[in-house]
Parts: sequence; C-alpha cells; structure tokens
Amino acid sequence: MALSSKVERVEPSITLAISAEAKKMKAAGITDVIALSAGEPDFNTPAHICEAAVKAINEGYTRYTPASGIPELKEAVCAKFKNDNGLEYKSDQVIINCGAKHSVFLAVFTLVDDGEEVIVPAPYWVSYPEMVKLAGGVPVIIPCSEATGLKMSAEQFEAAITPKTKLLILNSPSNPSGMVYTKQELADIAAVAEKHGIYILSDEIYEKLVYDGEEHVSIASFSDAMYERAIVVNGVSKAYCMTGWRIGYTAGPKDIISGMAKVQSQETSNPTSISQKAALAALNGSTDFLVPMLAEYDKRRRYVTDRLNAIDGVSCTEPKGAFYVYPNVSGHYGRSFEGEKVSGSVKLCEYMLADQHIALVPGEGFGTDANCRISYAVSMAELEEALDRFEKGLAKLS
Repeated sequence: MALSSKVERVEPSITLAISAEAKKMKAAGITDVIALSAGEPDFNTPAHICEAAVKAINEGYTRYTPASGIPELKEAVCAKFKNDNGLEYKSDQVIINCGAKHSVFLAVFTLVDDGEEVIVPAPYWVSYPEMVKLAGGVPVIIPCSEATGLKMSAEQFEAAITPKTKLLILNSPSNPSGMVYTKQELADIAAVAEKHGIYILSDEIYEKLVYDGEEHVSIASFSDAMYERAIVVNGVSKAYCMTGWRIGYTAGPKDIISGMAKVQSQETSNPTSISQKAALAALNGSTDFLVPMLAEYDKRRRYVTDRLNAIDGVSCTEPKGAFYVYPNVSGHYGRSFEGEKVSGSVKLCEYMLADQHIALVPGEGFGTDANCRISYAVSMAELEEALDRFEKGLAKLS
C-alpha cells in the first residue's frame, strides 16, 4: 500500500507508544509495572463536572451542536480569558476543539503553507514537529540548554528567523521540562515576533499548574500587535482532570479562528455535546479542588527532584510547572547490561521498562536525547517504588 508522503514523514507519538507497551505488559500478567509516562492527572474529574455531564445525558443533550462549539461554552471561554489573563475576546474569536491537541493541529494546519517554516524550541512536546510536517511545513528546531533552564532566548529566536518563517510554537509551562517562561522572557520574545511579523501559537494547557509563586502570563497580553498575532490554546484536560473528555479551545484573530472552524466542520464536526456541557460546568464552577491537588503535586515535585539529584550521573533542574521532571541521564550512556549497550534515551527507557518494570519517556522524542521525562502524576507510594527501581536499574549497568 502506498501511503502519502506526508504520512511517511511523520513519526508516531513516543509517549503513547510507551504507555501502550506498559499497558500491554500489565495485560500479559506483569502487574507490577509503574507507568511514569502518561501526561494526565491521577485525580478524578471533580464531581460537579461529572454531574453536569449526567444531567446533559438525562436531558437528551446527545445530538449535534454547532461545529465550532456551543455559544454558552464560547462565552465561558471568553470570560475565562478576561478573568485569568486580562484578554478580551469575542465569541467569534473562540473555537471549541476536540482536545487541546486538536486545537494545536488545527491552528498549524490553518496557518502554515507548504514549505513555510515553524520555529520549535527543544525540548518540545512530541507532536509539535509532526503536526508541522503534516501541514506541509518545515519544523526548525532550536536547541535549548540546561544552562538557560531549557528555555529559548529572544536572541535564539531572532537568529532562527528566515524569509520563510511563519510561526513560533511556544509552550509554557512546558511539557516535557516543566519550565515556565518569565514575564520578561516572554516580553522579549514578543518584541522579536512583532518586529518580524511572526505569529505565535501559545500552548497554555498547563497554565494553572505552577509552583513556587511563579506567574503564568499569556504572551497575547503584551501589546495590541502581539494580540493580533497570537493564537492561544488551552483546555480542560490538565487543570480539571478531564483528559478523556477531549475538550480544548483556541482564541485568536477572527480570520484564523474562522479558518480553523472551516477545517473542523469538514474534519470532525462538533466536539462531543456531553463533554461541552461538562466543560461549561468546569469553567463556570469552583476551582477549590485545585488547592489540594497543587499541594500534592508540589510535594511530589520536590521529592522526585531531590531523589534524582542524589543519584550519581543524573541531574535534574527543579521544574516550576506542569507535572513532569526532565532529568539529564546521559551520564549513564555507554554503559551496558548483559552485553546490551545503553546508547541513548530510547535504550535506557527500554531497559528500565524490561528490567525494572517502570515506564519512562525517552528524551529523543522531545528533541533532547540526553534526558528522559518522568511524570509525577502518580501516587507518592508509586513514585517512591519507581525511583527505588530506577536507582537499582542504573546501579546494575556496568
């Protein structure tokens, strides 16, 4: 069978592949597998959100909705941006999508023509470069060092711009590193984008998961010019523990949102009607549940970072957001186990899954092979056991 060249260029999601392998091992009877690979909260969806979904079902709200989302949810999104980010959007500047992943894809597909370049700082979420390829664009990867907190500087951004540059994809708080851009760093990047007329797709899905007094700032808020060139993606998956409900949303210039809506109408039609009602309850309801959830994540974050930094050959910058740590494990590359050399992050993660039954995600999939991603969205007991095994596994290498 001859697949299209676009599909042939795309790599499968390594995070989903690792999670699938861990589940396969459990299904085969290896019940002690600890998955630190999935990017989803281990807390249940709050009760008032579930109740809104049940109410929608019982009232027969199970049919098609407008393709770009129901009006009341768009209005709730507008209110959220005003209250949380100081951004004024009208409902025709908002679209509801089938998850924030879908939001990012639609924005890239709507903006990028064949051969146009999209700047992507590394480490990046695994899907960004692949989405650019699917749209016919060219991902331009900017390596970011641990010395700069794995963040791209405005100078790096400007140096990467060419006449073909159309878009920058920015993610703060970051998956996989958990880093958070400061207000000044964002202001400097925004100034470069304005100077060169570059659009910025700002993925802010981890907005509410920040620690140590860090402040999340939306890049669209810096100036009128940036507002006109920013496409802001968010959703209910992470903060509201609704990964499986598949509701994301995007705000931006009216013509771009209209283009995204046109594609969505031909691609998926509307997001699930029931999930939209649940998302409405999420955005309009209390967020008191976030306080204990963030406190628990913060405790795990500090524990995992301290444990990793105590291991020889491993270093880990303490993340300021999301629920991941991104340790540098390259000090153990070149070592072996039973004749098999650990040549990079993929081999190390394969070894840890096979020998220690812990699922980690190789940094190669995020554009930095020296690292691996560990999610601390699991119980403290599982983290303690997993890190004991991780340390044991490294000690077995020779």
